[in-house]
Amino acid sequence: MTFEELKITRQFLNAIDDCGYSAPSPIQEKAIPRISAGQDVIGIAQTGTGKTAAFALPVLQKVKYAQDLPPRALVLVPTKELAMQVYEVFITLAKYTDIRCIALYGGVGPKTQLEKLSNGVDIIIGTPGRFLDLYLRGGIVTKKIKTMVLDECDRMMDMGFMPQLRNILEVIPTKRQNLLFSATFPERVERLSEEFLLWPTKIEVSPQATPVASVKQLKTPVPNIRTKLHFVSYLLEEVYKEDRALVFVRTKEQAEQISKYLERTISGGVRGMHSNKAQNTRLHSMSLFREGAIRVLVSTDVASRGIDVPETKVVINCTVPTNSADYVHRIGRTGRAFREGVAHTLYDPSEKMYLSAIESHLPSKNEIIDSPMPDSIPIEETPPWEAKQMAKDIDYQKRKADPNYKGAFHEKKRKESGKSGDSRRRRK
Repeated sequence: MTFEELKITRQFLNAIDDCGYSAPSPIQEKAIPRISAGQDVIGIAQTGTGKTAAFALPVLQKVKYAQDLPPRALVLVPTKELAMQVYEVFITLAKYTDIRCIALYGGVGPKTQLEKLSNGVDIIIGTPGRFLDLYLRGGIVTKKIKTMVLDECDRMMDMGFMPQLRNILEVIPTKRQNLLFSATFPERVERLSEEFLLWPTKIEVSPQATPVASVKQLKTPVPNIRTKLHFVSYLLEEVYKEDRALVFVRTKEQAEQISKYLERTISGGVRGMHSNKAQNTRLHSMSLFREGAIRVLVSTDVASRGIDVPETKVVINCTVPTNSADYVHRIGRTGRAFREGVAHTLYDPSEKMYLSAIESHLPSKNEIIDSPMPDSIPIEETPPWEAKQMAKDIDYQKRKADPNYKGAFHEKKRKESGKSGDSRRRRK
C-alpha cells in the first residue's frame, strides 16, 4: 500500500516525500483510514514503527488549514521530551500548510506560551499539567476541540495522570474523537480507558509489550555496580566504539554518578539526563545526542518513551527495570524504523527476579540471549552496603511473590531452630 492509497492529500504527501518515507508502516496502514473515518481508535504497535505519524497525518488532514478559531485538536503526552518530539513530527508533516501547532510543557515560564496561544493555534501538543495550568489562567478556549489524542496512554493512566485527565475531560467537548496510542496496553489500563471511549476500534499490529524483531537482546549476570561500570565502559569503548548509545538506570542519583564516571573513561562525549535536571539542560542534552555531538546519553526512564533518534545503535540497561513495559520502551530506543540494534541488560543477584518476570512476558521469538562477561573485565568485590541492599531487595521481591513468605530473618531462625531440635534428638 502507498500513502496515496490512504487518501493523504498532496501537501502532506510532499512532506512525507521530504522525510524519505516510501510506504506506510503497518500501524499507519491500519490506523489512518479508521481515524480519517472518525472512529475512536486504540492503537498498539511496537516502538519505532511510526505510531506518531499514524495519528498526526489524519489529525492534520481533519484540521486542513489555519482558521481564526480556538484549538481544534489536543494531543496529550506524559513528558516534556515527548511533547517536543511529537511537536516536531507535526511541524514536519505540516510544513506545506499554514496549520499552527504549539508545544505546552512545564519547566519554563507560562508567559511566552500564553502569548503564543493568544496569537492563535490549531493543534495543541502538551503535558496534562501544563495544559490545565494554562486553561485555568484563561489562555486556552476548549469549545472547538474535536479530537483528543493520548500518546503513551498506558504511562499517563498508570502513573498518576488520571486525576488530571479527568479534569481535562470535564472542560473539553463531550462530542469528540478519541485516539489512544502506545506500545503496551495492559488490561487495567483498558478498563480505565472505558471511562471516555465509546465503541473504540482496537488496532493491534503486534502483541502488546513486544520488542521489534530487529533488536538483538542480550543479558549478562554481573555481581555488583562497580563491575557493571567496568562492563559498560568495555562495551562503549571496545564493542560499540563508534556507535551512539543510551544507558538506562533506575534512579536520578545513578544517572548523575554513572554519567560522570563515563565522562572520565570513554570518548565521544557523555551527558546525564533525569527529572532533577533543568528543562533547558535536558532539551540541550537530547539535542546534542540527536545531532551526534555526544555519543552516549545516561538516563532514567524519562527518556525511555517516544524519543526517536534512529541513529541509536545500542541500549544498555545498567539496571533492570521493574516491569516488562518499561523494558520494552527502553530497548525500543534502538532498532527504530526497522534498523538493526542491540539491547544489552546487566543484572545483579537482586535483579534476577525482575529479569525473569520480563522474560516471561516476552514472546518466545524475542528471547534474551545469554552473553558471558569477558575475562578482561575486572570483577570487584561487593561492598557490605551493596550486599545488604541486594538482600533487602531480594527479600522484598519474595514477599511480594509469596504472601506466606516471612522474610529472610524468619527463614534463618526456622533453620537454626530445626538444627537445634535435631541436635537435641541425637543427644537423647
